[in-house]
Amino acid sequence: MSDLPRVCVIGAGSSGMPVIKALADRGIPYDCFEKSDQIGGNWCFRNANRMSAAYESLHINTDCRLMEYADYPMPPDTPDYPGHRVIMDYFNDYVDHFDLRESISFETAVEHAERRPDGIWSVQLSTGETRHYDALVVANGHHWDPHWPEPAYPGDFAGEQIHSHSYIGPEEPVDCRGKRVLVVGMGNSAMDIACELSRPGLAEKVLLSARHGVWIVPKYVFGIPTTRLTAMPHWIPWRVNSWLTRLIVTSQVGKPWKFGLPKPDHRMLQAHPTISQEIFIRLGSGDIHPRPGIRCLTGSGVEFDDATEEPVDLIIWCTGYKVSFPFFDPGFISAPGNDLPLWERMVKPEIDNLFFVGLLQPLGAIMPVAEAQGRLIGDYLAGRVRLPSPERMRATMEKERRAMFSRYHDRAPRHTMQVDYAAYFWRLDRLRRQGAAAARKQGYGLPVPARAQNAQPELPRRAAG
Repeated sequence: MSDLPRVCVIGAGSSGMPVIKALADRGIPYDCFEKSDQIGGNWCFRNANRMSAAYESLHINTDCRLMEYADYPMPPDTPDYPGHRVIMDYFNDYVDHFDLRESISFETAVEHAERRPDGIWSVQLSTGETRHYDALVVANGHHWDPHWPEPAYPGDFAGEQIHSHSYIGPEEPVDCRGKRVLVVGMGNSAMDIACELSRPGLAEKVLLSARHGVWIVPKYVFGIPTTRLTAMPHWIPWRVNSWLTRLIVTSQVGKPWKFGLPKPDHRMLQAHPTISQEIFIRLGSGDIHPRPGIRCLTGSGVEFDDATEEPVDLIIWCTGYKVSFPFFDPGFISAPGNDLPLWERMVKPEIDNLFFVGLLQPLGAIMPVAEAQGRLIGDYLAGRVRLPSPERMRATMEKERRAMFSRYHDRAPRHTMQVDYAAYFWRLDRLRRQGAAAARKQGYGLPVPARAQNAQPELPRRAAG
């Protein structure tokens, strides 16, 4: 055990949990620090650190069989699209089943992490302690730091404004009953919130503003969860998947522009689609009023790009999130425009003991992807696999970034971390097999040596599990 590297894991959300399980399975000592008082991260409704974006009516939009961890399937009677409480029960069962809870330090934030010249990580905690580690795994999520419109729209607004991150329900944090509400955005949260507020007895009027069109995918097609029906093998070209998905979806539910929304300027799957079973019904019933992008704020309302004006009491900005690492010096690692180039969305080639988990946007759920990433990281730190050289990593990164930016129709912040679900899984599996063969050939030495224990002999090593 003393020969294995000591690891710091930041975050015990849906990405951090499978990482610490992978480390525990391999006998790698670790500390996991969670800023909140519970696991679950973004799925922890009303979490103590207020970083969760969960709202009362939140349900998953990728069916449960594509969201579950391979090591711990969801119960057979789990609904296809359960709410956040069911997901949190599942997460709690997961950590308790594998005896992971005691290894998590709750209400403990990583204030600063610095890589020393000798490669050892110096980690300052909110408790006032400084600890040292051989490797650092970042699993702090990327849906907690709200992104507001930049630059701000011209004009002034006398009403109330909130970001979707703080939305809890129709009466919290702002009482929306009887108000004229403008929802800005075309993502999942925007459509969920607009549909909820448009129900009888809530908002007086709901406007949905969209500058650009998106493809809208229902949760069910032919009575089957859409994400199951449209899942394709990794070897199917994305353009073929795009054509088939558009054919299936539009023949079942229609086209967005037929309901007053902007026409997408890209192919299906050339940008992240929005999942909604209800939006077309609400638009077709006149409960939600589509509007184009905002031109300016007018004090008591909003002027849109088509020169129409609407009085508005409340604006809910569903404008996404910033990728943030408050524990790193910005000059060391940051993500301007949400763009942080990484090999396989995990590694900076020049740093062999720093790993990112869940920092990607798959056309599918992050949870099983994070599980696969955790296994690869664990095998690497245990000396079971070798990763490619930094030169090969950089060459792969350049090739994948060219492919990504040629496919996705813009370089907006939401399109800097895209991966294809099936293709990414296939690549990780291939990397593990190739890396295992390289380790057998080169010998099973540790790529990251265990040295941190000598930097802090007064601290007991925590044996995983």
